[in-house]
Amino acid sequence: MARAAPLHNPWLRWPLAMLAAVALAILLMIDYSASPLRAFCLHLALGAVWVGAVCWVPKLRPLRRHVLDLLLALPLAALLVIAHANLAATRAARDLTYDDLAGVPATRVGLVFGTTDRIDGRENLYFRHRIDAAEKLWKAGKVETLIVSGDNRSQYYNEPQKMRAALVARGIPADRIVRDFAGLRTLDSVVRAKEVFGTDTLLFISQRFQNERAIYLAKAHGIAARGFNARDVRGPASYKTRLREIGARVKMWLDVRFLDTRPRHLGEPEKLPD
Repeated sequence: MARAAPLHNPWLRWPLAMLAAVALAILLMIDYSASPLRAFCLHLALGAVWVGAVCWVPKLRPLRRHVLDLLLALPLAALLVIAHANLAATRAARDLTYDDLAGVPATRVGLVFGTTDRIDGRENLYFRHRIDAAEKLWKAGKVETLIVSGDNRSQYYNEPQKMRAALVARGIPADRIVRDFAGLRTLDSVVRAKEVFGTDTLLFISQRFQNERAIYLAKAHGIAARGFNARDVRGPASYKTRLREIGARVKMWLDVRFLDTRPRHLGEPEKLPD
């Protein structure tokens, strides 16, 4: 009895299709992250043309079964990659985030991740809870200096300025608050803390989901980091944020493992208060 060729052996065919699908899923995610949307759509269209050619051009039809196997395996492969990337952040931050103020080790520099204070005219609870957490840490003597890092896209949208004003209103001295106006993304804020502000030991201050992602990025850039978890936001207002976090963790993983992404802006070093 003739032995099945390796690619026709069902015990090998599906594992090989899955491995190829995982590789393809990663390549598509890299392409989506690194390319403009128009280029990504063009690449998808070219891929669709190639699949069509395999199905209809007689000389390529022997490949049809394998291409169909690959396409069938692709959704599961994508889910596996997404799950791995999301779990990577959780594993990296294990035992490095704190909900209880008493357990937080004293750290010279705390970094508060930026967000706006209001959304569509309503108070942004993510902002309020991060300011609450930073105030608690300061008054407990857990930090000596706070970096408030966020987006400063225009004179009407300035996250660091609003965070600083809110913290000063809570009694934190203005000269102990350093504004980082180029914290456009979590990665930018983390890397700039080391390369611009000169600190390789940080206490992140945000909700748990962002602290975990930031700790993953910090480890990848040689920064010793922990996180103090601000109170989270529950209910319908949080659903969009939680969905966006899934994609943010995939981008985090790609940035570190494949893209070697750097902050959009670095600039000259800045000295933190003594």
